[in-house]
Amino acid sequence: MQDKLNLMIPGPTPVPENVLSSMSKHPIGHRSGDFQKIVQKTTEQLKWLHQTTADVLTITGSGTAAMEAGIINTLSKGDQVICGDNGKFGERWVKVARAYGLDVKVVKADWGTPLDPNQFKKILEEDTNEKIKAVILTHSETSTGVINDLKSINNEVKNHSKAITIADCVTSLGACNIPMDEWGIDVIASGSQKGYMIPPGLSFVAMSKRAWEANNQSNLPKFYLDLKQYLKTVNQNSNPFTPAINLYFALEASLTMMQKEGLNNIFARHARHQKATQEGIKAMGLNLFTKENFGSPAITAVKPDNIDAESIRKAIKNDFDILLAGGQDHLKGKIFRIGHLGFVNNRDIISVISALESTLDKMGKLNVPIGQGIAKTISVLNNE
Repeated sequence: MQDKLNLMIPGPTPVPENVLSSMSKHPIGHRSGDFQKIVQKTTEQLKWLHQTTADVLTITGSGTAAMEAGIINTLSKGDQVICGDNGKFGERWVKVARAYGLDVKVVKADWGTPLDPNQFKKILEEDTNEKIKAVILTHSETSTGVINDLKSINNEVKNHSKAITIADCVTSLGACNIPMDEWGIDVIASGSQKGYMIPPGLSFVAMSKRAWEANNQSNLPKFYLDLKQYLKTVNQNSNPFTPAINLYFALEASLTMMQKEGLNNIFARHARHQKATQEGIKAMGLNLFTKENFGSPAITAVKPDNIDAESIRKAIKNDFDILLAGGQDHLKGKIFRIGHLGFVNNRDIISVISALESTLDKMGKLNVPIGQGIAKTISVLNNE
């Protein structure tokens, strides 16, 4: 059979049919009144999703573009920053910061382990001359399935009069509660192919008042990612450059779906799917890679003992047309990752756990009675 592929990876995520249909419309002029209405509507919808009164700016680019924009629009060459590094994307922000000539202090944790807020607290408290200008971190570390304690780390940043928080929320926004204004987060970056339920190509940056004040002193080079241009045009319901028009059609459709479901229901659904996935995996005798109680609501990382993780992924893809994500860098072949982010329902969770259990049984690697894993998953789904 063709065209039966089920994406159970952390991105791109499945796209609803009505969102796909909205993209099939003929493009319209990006300076037209009709397009301005879409920008106006989606800007308000994005504020709702971010739980902020600040403008949320839309860039045609990936989540990396949004993060890079957050960094270069608030900092200057030579500024001291703290970067949290406990996975592939934490590593990336260290590289980006150094590429722009920033003085980077790195707070590290082992892959699979969350960042320790006390390490940030210690460095910030020792900065009596207030030279640190930003703390840069990933909320949901996609490479390992870890959720970092953004709220606690951000609270430590707020006790420092100069530093701002720049947060990669690419796989957490739309999956768990991130009240930007309530928590006082300064910069939030995200991408379209995750919780937004649309294809890759758009990214989003929300900036607090403190972040815009930092922008006034920023001297790092920028042109396409100059957020002042985006702020100016978003207030005119427009965009400084030619945007991905049909992705705006998709954005409007997906955010309308999300508003209909409601934020609390969205967060509860992701939490239910996370628990059902994790409990099913443990019930069939597999190990979670992520430290207990620090799993991301977007993705679960699994570390099978004495089994090549890539062979499991390949078998599930061949036999069930379900695509799982592999490990990155030194974790390749050691872990696989199950995405449960965005347009995912109970059927998808039951399917992937059943496929995994069936695959292990076929490989002769299932060390518990068959059906034990899926029974646990169903129990969680029926009772949460």
